[in-house]
Amino acid sequence: MTSVLFDAPGPRARRNTLIGTLIAAVLILGVVALALLQLSGSGQLDGAKWGPLFNPANPYFVAVWSALGVGLGLTLTAAALTLVFSLLIGTLLVVTRLSTTRVFRWLVVGFIELLRGLPVVITIFIAARVLPEIGIALPPLWYLVVGLTAYNCVIIAEILRSGVAAIPRGQTEAAYAVGLSKLQTLRIILLPQAFRIMLPALISQLVVIVKDTSLGFVIFNFSEFVRTARIVIQFFAGSEGVNLTLQMFVAVAIVFILINFGLGKLAEYVQRRSGRARKTAAAPILKVGAGVGEGGTGGL
Repeated sequence: MTSVLFDAPGPRARRNTLIGTLIAAVLILGVVALALLQLSGSGQLDGAKWGPLFNPANPYFVAVWSALGVGLGLTLTAAALTLVFSLLIGTLLVVTRLSTTRVFRWLVVGFIELLRGLPVVITIFIAARVLPEIGIALPPLWYLVVGLTAYNCVIIAEILRSGVAAIPRGQTEAAYAVGLSKLQTLRIILLPQAFRIMLPALISQLVVIVKDTSLGFVIFNFSEFVRTARIVIQFFAGSEGVNLTLQMFVAVAIVFILINFGLGKLAEYVQRRSGRARKTAAAPILKVGAGVGEGGTGGL
């Protein structure tokens, strides 16, 4: 018996696959070579342009990365604050949606659908423009946090609601049978399991939050990581007459890729740990069941 759900490719299919792979590889290499030739022709591959970012011996190296480090710190701070507030508000939303009367439930659903339908850059723009107009003056970092939280709290609320829906209904019925209220059932039984089930999805949402911090460019006088990179580009263009746009955004992209790669690996690790924990918890039940089956009436 085989676990393969499709026919194994024969000699002709394997040959066609190999030919297609070779053609695709040649095309990709050709495009890469053409791009490198164009970049070399325009002087973008000169060592002098990459030095301030990748050569520690360059006189600008420390200053450039010190400035980028400050911007990156603001980016990570905004992401961390957004995650905390989004978790708190998202949990409150899902509890309200699942435990209140029909009228309040529809109000919460309307609130969630409204914010979920807005592009995140619009929520940041509204936070940065509307809050000062109504007399709420905050540091620029908090406008970004408010805008990101407004969008991500409803996404996290939906993630948690999906986690609650994935729990067998028998647990809710058992909780009601022992006298727990709807709110107690959510707080003691359902939400802890929903957090554990949806933890990889919550970490994946953190990746989205980190990337969305780059939208802080709509906030005046706020220099997060990407805007700091643009300021450095303008400095070199003005003082040295050198255009470092490509080199700077390659460096920014590498930093974002490394951060999000680490978060992705963290999500995979948590998912593996959760899977092992569920198997470990289920093992004694299976053994008891097997023992009853093997013993039969004689064992009793």
